[in-house]
Amino acid sequence: MNKKMMDMLVCPIDKHFPLELFEIKSKNEVIVEGALLCIKCSRFYPIIEEIPIMLPDELRDKKQDVDFLKKYERDLPQKIIKDAKPWHL
Repeated sequence: MNKKMMDMLVCPIDKHFPLELFEIKSKNEVIVEGALLCIKCSRFYPIIEEIPIMLPDELRDKKQDVDFLKKYERDLPQKIIKDAKPWHL
């Protein structure tokens, strides 16, 4: 995901802007792995292989999200790992 996209992304649930960005891996201006967090509704959205996965709760893949949280448990803040919606560790 190009960092310039941050100016366009809103939470799909409550349309909050801006989203908080947590970079795990990046190359130049491209975020390879990371997470977005809506501070209004506390939902996180993973960035996997440069793609932000910003789906409503009912369309999200719980296993993919939980695996992502486990993989990056040490790299992401506790407000994502322990408190974020729609699920957390």
